[in-house]
Amino acid sequence: MDIVQKLSAEFSLKQEHADNIIRLLDEGNTVPFIARYRKEMHGSCDDQVLREFGERLQYLRNLEKKKEDCAAAIAEQGKLTPELKAALDAAETLAALEDLYRPYKQKKRTRAMIARERGLEPLALALLAQEPGGAALEALAAAYVDPAKVVPDAAAALAGASDILAEIMADDAAVRRGLKQLIAREGLIASSARTEEDTVYRLYYDYTEPVSKIPPHRILAINRGEREEILKVGVEVDEEKALGVFRSLYVKPDSPYRAFLEGVLTDSFRRLVFPSVERETRRDLTEKAEEQAIKMFGTNLKPLLLQPPVKGKRVLAVDPAYRTGCKLAVVDENGKLLDTGVIYPTPPQSKTEESAAALRRLIDKHHVDCISIGNGTASKEAEIFVADTIRPYRGRVSYMVVNEAGASVYSASKLGAQEFPQLDVSLRSAVSIARRLQDPLSELVKIDPQSIGVGQYQHDVPQNRLKESLQGVVEDCVNAVGVDLNTASPSVLQYIAGISAAVAKNIVAYREENGAFTARSQLKKVKGLGPKAFEQCAGFLRISGGKEPLDNTGVHPESYEAAARLLSLISEERRDLRKGVSGLDHAVKRAGAEKLAAYCGVGVPTLLDMAQELAKPGRDIRDALPPPFLRTDVLGLEDLKPGMVLTGTVRNVIDFGAFVDIGVHQDGLVHISQLTDRYIRHPSEVVKVGDVVEVKVLEVDAAKKRISLSMKL
Repeated sequence: MDIVQKLSAEFSLKQEHADNIIRLLDEGNTVPFIARYRKEMHGSCDDQVLREFGERLQYLRNLEKKKEDCAAAIAEQGKLTPELKAALDAAETLAALEDLYRPYKQKKRTRAMIARERGLEPLALALLAQEPGGAALEALAAAYVDPAKVVPDAAAALAGASDILAEIMADDAAVRRGLKQLIAREGLIASSARTEEDTVYRLYYDYTEPVSKIPPHRILAINRGEREEILKVGVEVDEEKALGVFRSLYVKPDSPYRAFLEGVLTDSFRRLVFPSVERETRRDLTEKAEEQAIKMFGTNLKPLLLQPPVKGKRVLAVDPAYRTGCKLAVVDENGKLLDTGVIYPTPPQSKTEESAAALRRLIDKHHVDCISIGNGTASKEAEIFVADTIRPYRGRVSYMVVNEAGASVYSASKLGAQEFPQLDVSLRSAVSIARRLQDPLSELVKIDPQSIGVGQYQHDVPQNRLKESLQGVVEDCVNAVGVDLNTASPSVLQYIAGISAAVAKNIVAYREENGAFTARSQLKKVKGLGPKAFEQCAGFLRISGGKEPLDNTGVHPESYEAAARLLSLISEERRDLRKGVSGLDHAVKRAGAEKLAAYCGVGVPTLLDMAQELAKPGRDIRDALPPPFLRTDVLGLEDLKPGMVLTGTVRNVIDFGAFVDIGVHQDGLVHISQLTDRYIRHPSEVVKVGDVVEVKVLEVDAAKKRISLSMKL
């Protein structure tokens, strides 16, 4: 297999670009670095495409290695024919390769093995040959009767031959392939109840859906019901059509042993092939569903991490609770902790007036601009309390309910203890909730991405695969935004391309010992940060007010000379770069991008990126996004009426719709059919986490706390 050719076709890339990506990955370059600073080499692929390319490359390399191992193992048995070698080489999936290797795989002792030991393989092969005019079945079998080999009569001989033939059919790659194709086209996933009790799985108590159409979230749902022993799940297929796959390969039209072979193939299908193919079908469906769930988690995580920061605001956080009270934390504009406290506005204490006075004291003392409320237990009661308390401020103080998932993980972590050793665990959570509003990215990177609840069935997917995928999403986001080298924490720095957790700590240690970095080149003095790591990380680290103005841009040090050439064309001195350079876009248009790129000694993509960076040094890509939706009042579930149009924030996107926070304790569901008037395959085509949207209330079920919404206004 030509891996480069295959990858270029699959990803619609020029073969040269595919070859370059493979070489860049093999040389140890990180995905963010390749995506940002080697665009000319790969045709400007984004981070996600490069990650998928890398995963596919690894799969194909593993497949090639497996082919070599299988061929070697079969050759050792002396059974590797040119035809079989060609079939192995042509296999495009590990499953297809396994089917080809199956007959040569070492097995546990089977009925067919025992029959072979009794000398019945020649009988089986004679029956399989189906020579016209051959001996009668019993007469043929009689020749193999041998009491010494535990073959007392013709019936025993035929039974043994049947076992051998059933295994031959079961190990035939063509049989398995045909059956899998039949199931993929016409098979059904069926589930039934193991209990009479009413459960969340009632929908699946007597349920069937075509294998070809069942969506990923339903696969994961019935799998969970099966694990909890509430559902019995299986695959159904028309048996006569399935047996037709066997007949087409193993029963000749004029076979003298047709009746006998019909029994063999039925036994092979029911006892050996179908149970195996059923497991494989369900495994394939589950793997695809898990990949979709992992992909959806990453799709939701990215906009959550890239939510615009609420800059220049003093924030008071409320971490809601009932019995233990609501924990408070006030942070300044830079996230520095100013004050903490505990109030009891919620049941059972319900000290509303006393709590309101305490909250107002903190607001007035620290000139609080915004209140960040966690969305956990008692969130609705806390939100109503806050909205009532800040009403006298007449809009000067606003609030927002933020996703607090993972805050408790951070507060109990080693990192949380290091940052706030003097604080109680619950108060650390409040600090995290405050900072999530100010700079979601910097705060959320401190938490294991798996603990941020923006997916579906996250506990039902392979945790290592989920972690690996989400780490990649976090890495892409951190590098896309860039970080301030002189203020970034180790938690953020370790996600920068080329920087490990140990080197991140060394950067902070160097900063504390030698003072603020004044130039990117000083990174070379940090312990453990060699030339390769510097190449990977330098462009993503910013230095504001340093010796070199370009250090506060996304321009890589390797392109500083090219940047100087570009600036020289518009008579701008580099010392004026701090304010941003206007007129670059006109210069590029006037001279022509290709001509100007050649003059500067870079490619066109690098030139365009460079011009964008020079126009706005120190820019934050998040500033271009719509700001978070801050509220000053609150609604109750009882206030909602069908037809009302409200503004809300998308909290989660799943396969069948999106959940939107409209200011009541329960998020409303916009079903995929209500997202837009046009046909869409997935809700992510229309909305993403963090979007501020207008919705219309369709239905409110107060008893079940369900709100149906529509974006088709």
